[in-house]
Amino acid sequence: MASPMEKMKELTKKRDELEKEIAELTEVLDSQQGVGLDGPLVDSQGFPRNDIDVYSVRHARHNIICLQNDHKALMKEIEETLYEIHAQAREKQNTNEPMEISVNKPIREQEPFLIVDRLDPGSPAADGGIQVGDEIIKFGSVMKENFTGLPCIGTVVQHSKGKPLHITALRDGELVKLSVKPDKWSGKGLLGCNVLPIKR
Repeated sequence: MASPMEKMKELTKKRDELEKEIAELTEVLDSQQGVGLDGPLVDSQGFPRNDIDVYSVRHARHNIICLQNDHKALMKEIEETLYEIHAQAREKQNTNEPMEISVNKPIREQEPFLIVDRLDPGSPAADGGIQVGDEIIKFGSVMKENFTGLPCIGTVVQHSKGKPLHITALRDGELVKLSVKPDKWSGKGLLGCNVLPIKR
């Protein structure tokens, strides 16, 4: 039986293929006078438009709708698998010593994978001590090794609502350990900050 991480790789590969197919079919619609998913296929007299390939448009529309449904189901499966991965990591933390980053490991090897580029004043993130420019090494159970994209960060935040979420970051070359509690507040989201993947 495939491990959750192997399953995750398989699912993200499927997702990328689906998104590529949807993009290609969308290009077909764009090439037909930009008719899109709901542009009219008949003229003002009620006859099929002669400036587009009606059959190609119908075919592309049908396939896009089917693929979008598949994509939605796949994203749900990805979210569930992510939750499984993080639950396993939490279990590991509870049964062993907390999975702290080894202090003997040189900082340059503790690679950050996210950077905070926006912070809302008065937000849970600000209350937890997060600052703009913080380079995140560990976000809950997510590290560079198992980071699959920003949706997995959103999932961790959702599942940590109302509970402490431990974050390790690099700030001005120093390691800082933070604890934030994602929750509803007067602003947008549960954290009130924005992160971007670091491209090395």
